[in-house]
Amino acid sequence: MLAYTYVAPGDFRLLEKPLPELADEKDAIVRVTLASICTSDIHIKHGAVPRAVPGITVGHEMVGIVEAVGSAVTKVKPGDRVVVNVETFCGECFFCRHGYVNNCTDKNGGWALGCRIDGGQAEFVRVPYADQGLTVIPDTVSFEQALFVGDVLATGFWAARISEITAEDTVLILGAGPTGICTLLCAMLKQPRQIIVCEKDEERLAFVRSHYPQVIAAAPEELTQTIARYCPHGGADVVLEVAGAKDTFRTAWQCARPNGIVTVVALYEEDQILPLPQMYGKNLTFKTGGVDGCDCEELLALIAQGKIDTTPLITHEYPLEKIAEAYDVFENRKDHVIKVAVRC
Repeated sequence: MLAYTYVAPGDFRLLEKPLPELADEKDAIVRVTLASICTSDIHIKHGAVPRAVPGITVGHEMVGIVEAVGSAVTKVKPGDRVVVNVETFCGECFFCRHGYVNNCTDKNGGWALGCRIDGGQAEFVRVPYADQGLTVIPDTVSFEQALFVGDVLATGFWAARISEITAEDTVLILGAGPTGICTLLCAMLKQPRQIIVCEKDEERLAFVRSHYPQVIAAAPEELTQTIARYCPHGGADVVLEVAGAKDTFRTAWQCARPNGIVTVVALYEEDQILPLPQMYGKNLTFKTGGVDGCDCEELLALIAQGKIDTTPLITHEYPLEKIAEAYDVFENRKDHVIKVAVRC
């Protein structure tokens, strides 16, 4: 089968690989129908993910059809249309039982697919712990509608959930890339008083203004004035940092009001500085970490009910044979790209 492979830092190649096989009674084999490219894949390409294993098939954002299951799999069967979860988790350890599935203690727990074991930018993928890692897609939901449920939408949902957003809050989201938009969609479910989205890319700002006119969209140079106008208590009640750029962590805590919440969703390529003397007295609460992606069933239900729609994010489609071209478009933000769907 064809599989897009991490050969070495800076070197991804479309290679012929053997078809995956069941390696454990809890495994499933999924025929990938659609995959997508995530910014985390770009981090692997740049050598910024030390855990990534050269030789693995990349890709952790995918949907498909179950081809085969191990003898211990009970929740999915061959023929089921499924979302593949970005995280591998056993469902039984201390962290899984408390909902912290990103910290699963299994040797392949957490982000494994497309990082430490073969992922889904390929024709087929083996999914460990299939009862936890696969969620059946409702009949009324298309593959396109479900494509982002297992990763980028799960990230936005997790971020909104842990940020304790209330109806009285003004929420600031830094970054309007794919994860930022998904975070926006999930924050909107909380129905806060106001949402501000800050983004430096004019095309992405235009996307927000076009699709979500009820949201205040601001460029970085407008942010101080916007905060002063809409945040009467010296800053936003909740700040979600989704951009991961050089100065956005500082922007996040500076734009939060005293006793506010700052949730860091972004994955940085460099260390960030926590200047405690400068923020002394703000009494901020920081929430950070990787997504606990255990809400896929709820997300699919919300999509089926028409409460979330991520299909506008799919701006480009490519066959697997042209995935290198898809990476070039996505990484370099060509042709008004937001997200790419790869037909596998």
